[in-house]
Amino acid sequence: MRPPQRTVVYKVGDEVEVIGKEEGFYTSYYEATVVSLLPFGRYEVQYKTLIVDEETKIPLKEAVLAKDLRPVPPLVNTRGEYKLYQAVNTFDNDGWWYGMIVGRISCTGGKGYNVYFSSTNETLPYNCSRIRVHHEFFDAEWQQID
Repeated sequence: MRPPQRTVVYKVGDEVEVIGKEEGFYTSYYEATVVSLLPFGRYEVQYKTLIVDEETKIPLKEAVLAKDLRPVPPLVNTRGEYKLYQAVNTFDNDGWWYGMIVGRISCTGGKGYNVYFSSTNETLPYNCSRIRVHHEFFDAEWQQID
């Protein structure tokens, strides 16, 4: 029998990421702040980049389960250098998306990479400023995926 996984208890004000749970968003994470603790292990979060509507620009708030949250991943200083087939996250459409480096490109403002997304079978170009090293949060610890 496997031992139970450790869990993280978040506090009001903690910076977190919320996993995308809708079809087409399964490999995405959205930055948020815990704004209140709710019954039954749930949290109310306020998103940093998702809004209620375009007209008001009010940040979206949502009740989420603890299992759908993770702390903000550690920042790894890559100096804009990534390896071929390295697992990464790219910032696009208001969130961080899981992908894999498949090639280097030159782009406006510096280096860039082509990133393959298996969820959509697409390869898209990204400037290094929109790429970070991918980590998995397992058993209350960060693990870098190479």
